[in-house]
Amino acid sequence: MRRTFLMVLVQVSLFLMAAAGSPALHAQAETAAPHSRARAYAAVRHTHRHAARHTTTRRTSAHASPCPAPHTAARAVNYPSSRRRHAATQASIATTPSPHPQAASEQADASADTAADPTPEATPQPFARPASLSRRRAVTPPPMRGSLTSLERQNDKAEAEGLERIEDEEDLSDRIARKFLVPVPVSAALAINGNLPEHHRYCRPWTARFLSDLARAHAIQFHGSLQVSSAVRTVEYQKRLIEVNGNAAAAEGDIVSPHLTGATIDIAKSGLTRQEIGWMRAWLIPLQDAGKIDVEEEFQQACFHITVYKTYVPPRPPSSPSRARTAQQKRSQPGARQPIPATTAGIPAQGR
Repeated sequence: MRRTFLMVLVQVSLFLMAAAGSPALHAQAETAAPHSRARAYAAVRHTHRHAARHTTTRRTSAHASPCPAPHTAARAVNYPSSRRRHAATQASIATTPSPHPQAASEQADASADTAADPTPEATPQPFARPASLSRRRAVTPPPMRGSLTSLERQNDKAEAEGLERIEDEEDLSDRIARKFLVPVPVSAALAINGNLPEHHRYCRPWTARFLSDLARAHAIQFHGSLQVSSAVRTVEYQKRLIEVNGNAAAAEGDIVSPHLTGATIDIAKSGLTRQEIGWMRAWLIPLQDAGKIDVEEEFQQACFHITVYKTYVPPRPPSSPSRARTAQQKRSQPGARQPIPATTAGIPAQGR
């Protein structure tokens, strides 16, 4: 009975000393009875294992990340209740003792940064709109509408340039024979209305030059062709046209249709796209501003009524007397070939 009491007393003493971390534990274990020494050492190992497990748990909790997850921080910033819980968590982490002073200081710095600067992930980012792929449409020039003032100006310039009105078919044939009128320069870039009589497919030489330039520029831009719907007219033909076309100008009087001089042509708008019509206006406006043409855009017959003046083709510079004598001597030599007048698509270079 006495031995049993001593053994229990020794075990209790060993347990208390191990819990207190006393270094005298091993000494007492050595002086204990031989049959109780094994039990004492087992109790010491169990006590050390339990103390190590408890220390590991405390270190793990102390080394936990001081910064919450981004979504947790976002909730803490956005909602008051979450903010209070977030602050309590940070306070408990800050007050938890850490076995490593350096880790504790890093934890405190991280907590201070978190409190001073909320998580940038929670800041709403501005909505980025997709880039627009739409193209701005080109500005189309306004229509070139005709007026009585424009018609008067066309008659005045025709009179100033000495262009007479063609009376009838006989007068028209005489002017064609004398090269006062030339054929409309038909090509792959310029067609003519097939309903026009053969004798009415003529115009003034400078008008033909204008048609060639316009058709060439249009073909380069759109790879298509233009159509001449009307050209030279006679007074007799204009009288018949007035009976069927109320938009036709007068055939007699001070203000008449400029088609009677052969300097005016009509370009049909039928078949042209909106882009082509806008391009035509942009091409014609500078020439009209320069006084080389006059344009009236018609809508009932859907055409560009264009009167071309002599100033569209600049006059050739006069040749020197020496060159004139040399050319005359060459022509007078026997067997010399007579020069052919320079033409463009059957159009003489000079005309009246």
